[in-house]
Amino acid sequence: MSRTPTQDNSTDGVAAVERALAIVGAVAQRTDPITLADLSRATGFYKSTLLRLIASLEKAALVVRRADGRYALGPYAHQLGRAYEATYRLTETILPLLQGLVDKGTESASFHVYHDAQSRVCVLRVDSHHSTLDRIRVGDLLPLDKGAAGKLITAYLIDGQAAAQAGLVLTSMGERDPNCAAVASPVFGPDDDICGAISLSGPKERFSPAAVKKMSKLAQEAAASATQALGGRWPSSR
Repeated sequence: MSRTPTQDNSTDGVAAVERALAIVGAVAQRTDPITLADLSRATGFYKSTLLRLIASLEKAALVVRRADGRYALGPYAHQLGRAYEATYRLTETILPLLQGLVDKGTESASFHVYHDAQSRVCVLRVDSHHSTLDRIRVGDLLPLDKGAAGKLITAYLIDGQAAAQAGLVLTSMGERDPNCAAVASPVFGPDDDICGAISLSGPKERFSPAAVKKMSKLAQEAAASATQALGGRWPSSR
């Protein structure tokens, strides 16, 4: 009985991806570049199979063939590694600060980063202890030109004058959602560029002047601590 083309293509595609990842894994385990023969022994693949898959990995810059014929990780593999390290470090550094803010009775705490020219993305989130919350989840794309975090990120990405006008905390009332409000403070990385913004957001009716004042202070303190932990410099010491 013959199988359908769809089943064949799906099976072949998954197997090819698994073999390609096995090659990348074998190359990554070595501290020095690896020969094709050693790669064959490490993976159990025929050299012809390796050469076919490596051609695709080279196009993706995951593996490179050196002048001596040996193979090493490519620039994109290193880029992925740096991105993973940066994400892990952000989580390790900032998530406890967000939890600390919520434990002090603030609104829900989030960390937002630049996504593209129109949007920011929520990468970390801790819901408040209140019974009613705003509807933001990790992975949500939100407008860059609306909301305290978005406007703050935009200001620091544009130029020094915009950053000076924005200051170290911004408040938004009903900009992105007419029923929600937020305060946000910037977090800086080791290159002194903004790497994101800590935001405290929730239902607008709970953002009284006294609450905004308290949360603005707490958000700035958390952002300053995050900046220091990430190797950046808080603006007052620049």
